[in-house]
This record gives sequence, C-alpha cells and structure tokens, in this order.
Amino acid sequence: MYNILKRNTTLLQLVSIFIFVFSCTTKNDAYVVTVYQTSQTGDNLKLVTETALKPATTKSKKVSIQINPNQKLQEYVGFGASFTESSAWNLATIPATLRKEVLTRLFSPTEGAGFSLMRTHINSSDYSNGHYTYTEANDKSLSTFSIHEDMKGFTGNENDQVRGIELVTPKYDIIPMILEATNIQGADFNIIASPWSPPSWMKTGETSEMTNGTLKPEYYDVWAAYLSKYVSAYAEQGINLWGITPQNEPLHAHDARWDSNGFTPEQGRDFLRDYLGPQLVKDGHLNLNDLSDGLRVLIYDHNKSAMNAYVSATYSDPEAAKYAWGTAFHWYASSELEQHNWFKNELDTLRTTWPNKGMIHTESSIDIDANDPIGQYWRESTDYAGTFVPFDTYAYDIITDMNHGVQGYIEWCMILSHKGQPNPYDNFNSAPILINPVTDEVIYTPLYYLLSHFSKFIRPNARRIELVGEELQGLAYTAAINLDGSIALVVFNRTSASIELALSLDSEMHTVTIPPRAMQTITFKLN
Repeated sequence: MYNILKRNTTLLQLVSIFIFVFSCTTKNDAYVVTVYQTSQTGDNLKLVTETALKPATTKSKKVSIQINPNQKLQEYVGFGASFTESSAWNLATIPATLRKEVLTRLFSPTEGAGFSLMRTHINSSDYSNGHYTYTEANDKSLSTFSIHEDMKGFTGNENDQVRGIELVTPKYDIIPMILEATNIQGADFNIIASPWSPPSWMKTGETSEMTNGTLKPEYYDVWAAYLSKYVSAYAEQGINLWGITPQNEPLHAHDARWDSNGFTPEQGRDFLRDYLGPQLVKDGHLNLNDLSDGLRVLIYDHNKSAMNAYVSATYSDPEAAKYAWGTAFHWYASSELEQHNWFKNELDTLRTTWPNKGMIHTESSIDIDANDPIGQYWRESTDYAGTFVPFDTYAYDIITDMNHGVQGYIEWCMILSHKGQPNPYDNFNSAPILINPVTDEVIYTPLYYLLSHFSKFIRPNARRIELVGEELQGLAYTAAINLDGSIALVVFNRTSASIELALSLDSEMHTVTIPPRAMQTITFKLN
C-alpha cells in the first residue's frame, strides 16, 4: 500500500510539475514584454521594463485592459513632423556630421524616432525666410516654372533673424534635406505637400504679399497646372510625394499674418472637381481606379472643429469626391481641445459619414518659451490658444485621434532654432528638435520623445487593434499591431498617482505599473 501511495504521490508531483512548467512556459515564452517611458521626472524614452513590471510599492488604482489583436481597425500611414525652409536653414548652420546625427535621431527606426509621415510646403510658408514662388510674375504659361528655390541654398541675408549667423553648408535647402533624410539607414517615410498661397499675381483681396485674399477664378486652371508641375518636378529630383492638399488652412481669407489663401467649401469643391483633379489625372499622378495608387489628394487641411461642414460640399458631389482620398485637418486652437473632448464627436461624424475617405492630422504646434523650452511641455503654458499643459494636450490629442479612426499624425516644423526661428512674422513655435545656430547645441524637447512613442513602435501599415478596458479619468491608451506581429500599447497617465495596468493578451496576463505624469509604450513581441 505504501509503495502504491508513493508511486501515486510521485506521479501527482510529476504531473503538477509538468502543468506548472507548461503554464509558465506558455505565459512567459509567448510574448516578450518591453516598456519604454517618458516622464515629467526626466525619463526620455527610457527602457524601464524591469521597474515597470514590478507591482506598485504604494496603494494605487488598478485598471484592466484586454488586448484583442484579432480585431483590427484602421491602417496607419505614419507619424512625424514637417520639412520646412526654416528646418533646412537650421541644419545648414551646423557641421555635416552633427546634421547627420540629428537626421538619424529623426528618421532611423532603430537609432531614433523613425518618423514615417512628413509634410512640406509648396511655395513659401510662415516658416520660410521670406515669400517665394516657382515662377516669374504673370507667367500664365508657366514657362519659367522651376523649384530652384527649394534647392539653391541660403545667402544669410534673407531676413534680420538669419543675418550674421554663419552657414556651414550654404547650399543646403529643402530638397537636399529631404534627400539626406531619405538616405538615413532604415528611413521609411512619406510626404504630404501643401500650398500656403498661390503667387500674388493670381489672387485678389490680399492684405500684403501672398497674405489673405483668394485665388481668382480665371487662374484656377493655371494654379492646377502649377501644382501638378510641382509634383512632377519633385519626382524628377527623386522625391515621390505621397499626398497633396489643394490649400493649407482655406478658412484664412482675411485674418492671417502670413502666406494664406481663402477657399470657401464651394470654391474648394469646384477647384478640385473641374481643375486640379483632372490635371493630376492627365499628368499621370492620380489613379481614379485606385486613389491609394499614386498621389493622394486630401481636402480641407484646417481645424478639425469645422471640418465636417467644409468637406460636405466636396464629398456630396460625386464628380468632386472621386478625386479625394481623404481629409487633412489641424488641431488649433489648443485651449478648445479638452473643452470639446478633443473633438472626438467630430472625428466620429467624419468617419461614419464618409467611411471610404481617409483621415490624417497634418498640423499642430505651440508657441515656444525660449527661456524654458523643455519645462514648458510639462507645466501650464500660455500662447495664442490660451492656457494648457502641452505634453498632456499632445498625448490626448494623438491618442483620441487614433482611437477615432485617424490614420496619421504630423507635427509642424521638425526643427527650429532655440528661439523658434526663423519666422519673419514673429510667430515663434517650439518643435521636436531645437538648434542653437551659433553654439550648435541641439535640444531634443519632450515633444520629440512623445512623438517617438508612436512613430518608433507603430510602423507604416500597422493596424489599430481593439482594446476593452476600464475608463479612468487621467488615463488614455491605444494599441496597434505591426506587420511583423509585434504589438505596441501606448499609455499616458496624466494623474499624480501610479496606476497598475492588468493587461490581458491571448491567454497571458501581465501587470505593468505606470508612474504619475508619464507615457509608456509597452511592446509585445512573439518569441
């Protein structure tokens, strides 16, 4: 009897050990969990896996989140910022080796942020050194059209803000900048191009050169040909644009202080339907059988608060809508975002009313505090839009956009000076990277790391996946699955206390602690 009991006990022990080992192997070996963190205490995309996987040492709130990778939603184009003339000028002031280091930190997915969706301006913008176009005045035939302005470099005398500052590479400019970024190892990004204003000779009602007013109807055909020529000219330089918007911020007809051009919803519809769309098709840029094959046209390109009223004119007209891939929009004004729940209802209305049209956030920015360019992101800041905490505002805006169908997010200038320059209109913004053009100091602002939490880990063609979780005020999160099967969960805790996250994925459970005032990207990779 003793031997039988002993054999049975031994058998039970072996079975128990087998079950224990098998369950641990299933749980621990299926996914490798990695946690990166940016926080108000000074973490900048810091690897904190070991710390984060420990239970909170103090009593904290617990939130359960179920990750469902089989429930796939919208596909992502990417995340990034914008190539501007001001960015190129700042890069022209630093040594070539440092310039490459900065671009590597922006575009390498392994050594940097891996920015994957960018924007640039057609003609000058508010972040150019001055007004410029690509033709001589009154050239209706466009025989003088040339993008030399984006290639010729700088003299150092463009305006008072750049005068007297040494240029290490005077021949540097927008196109050389884009081409150098393209050659960064691992770089993989697309570009949307937007015009701020047609040449003044095509417009009426301007308040100053290329500022306010609107395009004269008799020049619709010329302007359409001009934009198409721009696309062709960039392609000749080896830059194939992913998308184009017909007009940046078309609701600025009277109140802008920089290059602008007003387009009513009806004018925008008519210009696309009767001129720009047919011209892009004629020149082989636009494929009406597949709007995702070739150049994409994104309409509107202004504040998301008013986008539904604007796009209806185009999308309700089948002959106009057939040219439009989707909607581009901006976040301004920041002080209204939280008050209006980040305009998530407007996003839902756009997505459900026009489900076959894409959605891309194409611009956001804040005014710079040159005396505190890092700290300003974590405290209340006041600018044109009111008072808000920039890091919180960006985090909630991006995550809300993503959770309501948006497919990409682009910040305005990727690089500016430590004073938010050059901007000849005294409209000084911050940026992901700030450069002191005299000392060559490079500052990576919290915005750089915040954007990296998305761009580095959610790669082009990733899909948003379903999350089923508890709602907690001050906690925001979203997740995506990449083509290689890796999963990225981005979480932001704006509260003043740690939060324990109970994460369920397939048959596994993982507990991650996120400290107060912190953002984490939690990655899950199959072994």
